[in-house]
Amino acid sequence: MSRLRAYEEQSGERVQQTREAIIVQHLPLVRYLVARFVAQVPPHLDPQDLTSAAVVGLIHAADRFDPGRGVQFKTFAEQHIRGAIIDELRVRDTLSRTVREKCKLVEREMHKLEHILGRNPSSEEMAEALRMSMDDYLQLLGDVHEFSFISIDDSWDDEEGHPLSLADVLGDDERKGPQQRIMATQLSESLGVAIEGLPEKERLAVTLYYYEELNLKEIGAIMGLTESRICQILSQAMTRLKVKMKPFRP
Repeated sequence: MSRLRAYEEQSGERVQQTREAIIVQHLPLVRYLVARFVAQVPPHLDPQDLTSAAVVGLIHAADRFDPGRGVQFKTFAEQHIRGAIIDELRVRDTLSRTVREKCKLVEREMHKLEHILGRNPSSEEMAEALRMSMDDYLQLLGDVHEFSFISIDDSWDDEEGHPLSLADVLGDDERKGPQQRIMATQLSESLGVAIEGLPEKERLAVTLYYYEELNLKEIGAIMGLTESRICQILSQAMTRLKVKMKPFRP
């Protein structure tokens, strides 16, 4: 009986060591994902808070991972880490009810104008439809940016309820797990059509951010625009994509 107990204790120690090694090995993944979110959220949010939430997500992934399911741990962990970051952002979301209502108003008005005009409405047409000055509309796009980024990053779920983001669909196939590849295949054609239908500047900004993984400053340098203007362009592009892709959401 004592030998059995000793064996169980040794086995438990080995499992614990393996778990800790996996967590340490994937800390760079935590830093990478947090950096991607930090580049898009308001400066008053502390990156350390997002990092702490992301580490908790990684630990939960290590506790729940089952290698027998044929999914790579990196893919499994990324889903949990991303979900933990999004949950943290939602908890700390400071958007007022008024701004949220305006965000929905922008979506509704864009959908209406697209139907009436048969094309993408311009910023000027959107401002006029919303009875705003261009300055006020551009300011609203800056507010929408935080909201649209969080929601677009958690737009679709796979069969197990894990979020599949726009970045997952546009990203490198080698980083996707089997389930993500299936979902990406189902969505990529429709999403590709939606992206191709964006105005040129918006299409370029989306491609540079999600596919080339450049930050706002780098995209601004390429396009000859300020970071705040790139933020507005991405916000409007994300709103257009949300409107165009709504029929394809479960």
